[in-house]
Amino acid sequence: TCSVAKKELDDLEQWKEKHKPEPLKLVPQRLGGKESEAQARQKQQMMLMQCKYQQKHKREEYIKAKKAAEEAEILKKKAIQREKAERLEAKKRQEEMQRREMFFEDHKTSELLNRLDLGLPKRDSCQIANHGQESTAW
Repeated sequence: TCSVAKKELDDLEQWKEKHKPEPLKLVPQRLGGKESEAQARQKQQMMLMQCKYQQKHKREEYIKAKKAAEEAEILKKKAIQREKAERLEAKKRQEEMQRREMFFEDHKTSELLNRLDLGLPKRDSCQIANHGQESTAW
């Protein structure tokens, strides 16, 4: 087992040596374009400032949109509650009208009964008077 492991390690070392990357050979160049270092730094500073303002603006827009959404949600809830209150008020008015109508009907009925009671003799006297007579056969 030791000889097999040693052989595999040797094979690995040979493979690494064979596939070793070649060193890079680049022609030296001047980097940074035509700008001087001061101009590049100034440009970088301006971009950083613009980026900060853009982030601030973006954050403000997000906050405005969030507030608008919350306001719309509140208005929607208020409208729903207003509609519920209006329906409840209409229901109360309808019940009040029905109660008044029933009261009026009861009042009319009681007046009619009072008039009928005043116009007819009392039942007790009628029953006593009719009790002595025999009913006629048909």
